[in-house]
Amino acid sequence: MRDAEQDTVGGATPRGARVPVAGTRTTPELTVVAPTRNEQAVIGSFIESLDEALSGVHAELIVVDDSDDATPQVVAERGSGRALEVALIHREQGERDGGLGGAVVAGIAAARAPWVCVMDADLQHPPATIAALREQAEAARSDLVVASRFRTGGSIAGLSAVRTLISRLLVLLARLAFPSRMHGVTDPLTGFFLVRRDALDLAILRPNGFKILLEILVRSPKLAVSEIPFDFGVRPAGESKASVREVARYLALVWRLRLGTLGARFGRFGLVGLSGIVVNSVALAAFRGGLGFSVLVAALLATQCSSIWNFVLIERFVFDGAAARRPRAARAAAFLVMNNLAFLVRGPLLLALMSIFGLHYLVANVLSLCALTVARFALADAWIWGSGTTTRAFYDIHSLATIDSEVVLPELARFRVAGLSGQPSIRVEVAQLRKIARLSYCTRIDGAEVITYREPVPGGFAMRVELSERVLISVSPLVRRSPHVLYTNCVEPVLRWHLAEHGIALVHAACVAVGDRAYLITARTDTGKTTTILKLLDTYPQASFISDDLTLVAPDGSVGSYPKPLTISQHTLHAVSSASLTRRQRIGLVVQARLHSREGRSIGMALADRGWPAATMNAVVQALIPPPKYDVTKLVRGVQLCTEAQLAGLVVIERASDDMTRTLAGDEAIETLMDNCDDAYGFPPYPLIAEYLYTRRGVDLRIAERSAVEGALAGAPSTLLRSTSMDWWQRVPALMTIDAGEEHPAAPPLPVALPLTPEGAGLQA
Repeated sequence: MRDAEQDTVGGATPRGARVPVAGTRTTPELTVVAPTRNEQAVIGSFIESLDEALSGVHAELIVVDDSDDATPQVVAERGSGRALEVALIHREQGERDGGLGGAVVAGIAAARAPWVCVMDADLQHPPATIAALREQAEAARSDLVVASRFRTGGSIAGLSAVRTLISRLLVLLARLAFPSRMHGVTDPLTGFFLVRRDALDLAILRPNGFKILLEILVRSPKLAVSEIPFDFGVRPAGESKASVREVARYLALVWRLRLGTLGARFGRFGLVGLSGIVVNSVALAAFRGGLGFSVLVAALLATQCSSIWNFVLIERFVFDGAAARRPRAARAAAFLVMNNLAFLVRGPLLLALMSIFGLHYLVANVLSLCALTVARFALADAWIWGSGTTTRAFYDIHSLATIDSEVVLPELARFRVAGLSGQPSIRVEVAQLRKIARLSYCTRIDGAEVITYREPVPGGFAMRVELSERVLISVSPLVRRSPHVLYTNCVEPVLRWHLAEHGIALVHAACVAVGDRAYLITARTDTGKTTTILKLLDTYPQASFISDDLTLVAPDGSVGSYPKPLTISQHTLHAVSSASLTRRQRIGLVVQARLHSREGRSIGMALADRGWPAATMNAVVQALIPPPKYDVTKLVRGVQLCTEAQLAGLVVIERASDDMTRTLAGDEAIETLMDNCDDAYGFPPYPLIAEYLYTRRGVDLRIAERSAVEGALAGAPSTLLRSTSMDWWQRVPALMTIDAGEEHPAAPPLPVALPLTPEGAGLQA
C-alpha cells in the first residue's frame, strides 16, 4: 500500500510508480509511451513537439525512464502546464528489467487510453506521423499499425550506410524466421507503432532489448496489422543506443521466439546429459573393468548411477520453477522408471554396436545414450515434469487484491499483469478432489478454515477453499475447462468477501461517470441493466464506463472500476449502433444468447432445487458453448473508460406493470442494493457455502460490506425507476443532469492503481 502524498515528482515515490506531471482525470483518447535513457538533451523538445502535434486530441504521454542523468527533472519541468497530460515512470538501477522493451511494456500497462502509440523520444520518430497512424487504424480496422522505414514512401535519412545494411539484414532474418507472422510487414524492428490496448496480452511478452514490436508480432498472431511509411529523421542531439550488444540481444530474441522455452530447456537438458554420460561411462568402466560384471549388467548398474546424477541436475537447472504435476519423490521414481525402460531399447543397441561394428563398449555406450536423448527429453518434458501444460495468469485488482491462477480468467482480463511483486491474496489451482466430502462442508485444518464442495458425479464439479492469511482455491479438472464457471462460481464469491474483509464492497451494480461524478445503476439479475448501460454510453458520449455488472465501493463514496466483459443478448446488440462483432460472432450469438438467457438460468436453478448436479451441468454446458461476453470497447466504439470517481447517486431500475419514478429513503436504498448483491450469487455452490465464506474467524463480513455501502450512499440521492418498456436509458440521464450537448469539467489525474488506505476508508490514490 502506498500513500497519496508520495505521488510527487522529486518526492518519496514508490519504485516504478507512475507520477502524474500534468493532466486531467477523464480517460484520454490516446496514450503515447516514450521509453527514455539519458535523453535530457532532447526530451524537452520532444514534449513540445508532441504537444503541438496532438493539439485538439485528448492525449497523455507516459515517459518510462531508465536514465542516470537529469531526464526526469526535464520531464517534470517541461511537461507541466500543458494540454497534453504527462506522467513519468522512473525505473532505478535494478528495476530496469527487459531494457527498452521492458520499459515499453511497463508504459503500455500504465496506459489509460484504448489506443497506445509507442515511439522514441529522440525526434527521429516525428510526432506529426501519429495522426496518419490513427487514420490508418480506423480505415483498415487494424489492431496494430506499424510505422515503417522501409515501406514505399518511407525514408531512412537518420541511419548511416552501415546501420542501414545491418537493419536490412536483421529484418531479412526476422522474415526468414517467421514468414507467416511477417507477411505484409516490412519493418518489424521499428520502435514506432500504434496498438489497440485491449488487443494485447502483456502477460505473454518477455521483453529483452530494443525489438519489442517483433515480440508482439510473433506472440500475438491474431492481431490485424497494417503499415504506413514514415521518414526516419536525424537525431538532433544525444547518442544512439544501438550497439553490438543490442544486435546480440536481437539474435537471442529471434532464437528464443523461434524455439521458445522448449529449445532452451532442451539445451540445458543436453548439457546435463553430457555430464551424465561422463558419470555413466566412469560407472560402467568400474563395474565392467573393475568388478568384472558383464556388459549388460554393468550398463544397467551404471544407468542407476547416472539417472540419480541427472535427476538432481535436471531438477535444479532444467525444470527449476516449472509447474510440475507430481511431487518430487514421484518425479524421481518416474525418471528412474523411464531410464530403465529406455535401457530395454539401449541394451540391445549397445550389444549391436559392439558386435556388428566392433566398437569398444565405452564408445558403444556413449552412442547408445546419445541416440535416446531426444526421446528421453520429450518424455521428461511432457510426462514427468509436465512443464508445458500450465500457464499461470496474474491479476492485480486496484492493489486491493492480487490473484495467481493456474487458469486464465477472461473476466479479469483488464486486471491482468505480467507478474506479482509479492505473495498473491488468492491462489487458484487445479487438483484431483475425489476424497473431499460430498456437497458442502467446513472444518479447521492447521488453523485455516477449509470449505469443501463436491457434487456426487464422477469427474464432476468440486472445489476446496482454504481460508487463512491468504486464500487457496482448488477446483476439479472439469472446472478448469470452463474458465467462466471457475471465475463466476468459485473465484468471484471468495473475492467478494475478501474485499469486504478489507472494508470494500463489491456491489452488484453497473456504474457510469460524468466527469468525476459516478452513478450506480442496480437491478435484479436479467432485468436489462446491460442494455441500459450500453444505450447510455452509445447515446451520450460524455458519459464514461466504469463497470457493467460489479462495482467497487468504498465507505468514503469513491467507486472503482470492475470492467468485466459484458454478457450480451441479441436484444442488447440491437440496442447499440456501433458494435464491431464479426459475422461469425453474430451468428454464434443466436445460440449463445438462448442457452445463457434468463430462461436457461431458470432451468438450471430449478434442477438445482430438485437435487440435480447443477454446478457440474453448468460447467459442461459453458465449456462446450461459452457465454457471449465482450469487452465494452467492442460494443460501443470510442467509449471512454473511467477508473475511479465519486459516487453522486444510485438508480434502481425495475420491471413493473406501471411506470413510476420515486425517491428511495436511505434504508430502503441500502436494502435494495444489498438484496440485489445476494441475488447475483444464487447459483450453486454459493447458496450452500455462503455462510462459511462470509463468516471469518467468528466475524460476520456482511456487516463490513453493509457498512461500506452505508457510508458510500450517505448523502447520495437514490431513485427508483419502474418501467413497462425498459426505457430506463432515456430516463436515467435526467437524474445525472446530462444532455447531448452538455460539457462537464474534467477531473484530477488518475493513478494507475487504487490502493486501499490502511484504515480501509476508501479507494484513494
